[in-house]
Amino acid sequence: MRVELLTVGDELLLGDTVNGNAAWLGRRLADHGVEVTRSVVVGDETDVIVEAVTAALGRAGAVITTGGLGPTYDDLTRDALAKAAGVALVRDPALERRLHERAEAVGRALQPMAFRMAEVPEGAGLLRNSAGTAPGLRVELPGGVVYALPGVPFEMRTIMDEVVLPELAERAGLPAVERRTLRTAGVWESVVATRLAEVEAMDGVRLAYLPDPAEVKIRVTAAGPDAAGRLAAAEARIRELLGPVVYGVEDETLDRVVHRLLAERSATVAAAESLTGGLIGAELTAMPGSSATFAGGVVAYATELKARLLGVPEGLLAEHGAVHPDVAAAMAEGVRARLGATYGVGVTGVAGPEPQDGHPVGTVYIGVAGPGYSPIVVSPRLPVPGTGREIRAVIRRMTVVHALELLRRALLGLDADAGTGDAREDREDRG
Repeated sequence: MRVELLTVGDELLLGDTVNGNAAWLGRRLADHGVEVTRSVVVGDETDVIVEAVTAALGRAGAVITTGGLGPTYDDLTRDALAKAAGVALVRDPALERRLHERAEAVGRALQPMAFRMAEVPEGAGLLRNSAGTAPGLRVELPGGVVYALPGVPFEMRTIMDEVVLPELAERAGLPAVERRTLRTAGVWESVVATRLAEVEAMDGVRLAYLPDPAEVKIRVTAAGPDAAGRLAAAEARIRELLGPVVYGVEDETLDRVVHRLLAERSATVAAAESLTGGLIGAELTAMPGSSATFAGGVVAYATELKARLLGVPEGLLAEHGAVHPDVAAAMAEGVRARLGATYGVGVTGVAGPEPQDGHPVGTVYIGVAGPGYSPIVVSPRLPVPGTGREIRAVIRRMTVVHALELLRRALLGLDADAGTGDAREDREDRG
């Protein structure tokens, strides 16, 4: 079955709101083996919505719309679908009753326009919305079916997962599909894709690469007979080809992996930050219960604070400045000692947008200190995308990822470049 997406709203058309619903729907449908052939945005105008729906059903067997199901007078999707079907809008007693019940539950009076959410095109099917008030709609039209979903993201996602995807699978007779997402850090998307060329060629297996700053997620989809077996074989080969750069699966983020490794060793970590300004600490405190493994942090942005708070030798700072591998090492060792942590992480560098003390933008040094070894220091070569604040944001985020990845490797007893190929070549590729 071919599916087209239609997102409705002036705020999307004019760029006031990012169209995150379309991006999520595209990924979700692809995950389930549904072919999405087109994605269109239209404004809040009844005839334009009718025209877009009619045109889409001339090309695809199903259309999924989001937005325009709320209570205000510019929520026109239900009106447009009634017009496209040549039927009237009718008040649904069950929906009206539900509106009253939800209002009473929160002690609020219903405004007259709220009852628009109880109006549906005559003959339309209701799609249960367990996350909100307005239901989705199923409208059968010449050429195919329209699934109209609310624009509120968590409501749209709930109806999509609970109702629409199972219906589409049944309508299309889709084959069994299995999927899994593997997470990597510290290697460019192009490097990952090159190494996995033979997995791409596996029968019934499809890979999708989802890059983030300094990370690449690999979504593995297997379909057809023995989809589970195909998926297991593909995952095993990916792990063989990529080695230690695979750090987790599904929602197992890098900070969660680090916390787990620390907890298994009854260890803690402290962070000394310069260019990241506290972002490593923020990442390491995002997970509930992180106080068991994160001791604390020091944001020593000013050069003299690196000496006063962290014990970085003043002579080192005077000779080389704040951006130097030995400074990163001293910061890591200093914060470890002063905060009484098992491990210390130190980062210093140039986030931009201008060079600093002769160092180009993207120069970063990351140190990890731990029991029984001298501090490990890496200097990932970070790209310099965009300008101004964009440069700073990306470089700072990449530094956080590389710092956590270096800590993960230290905890596992891995070399800083293990699994990345030639160290010099890899540092030119790492993002």
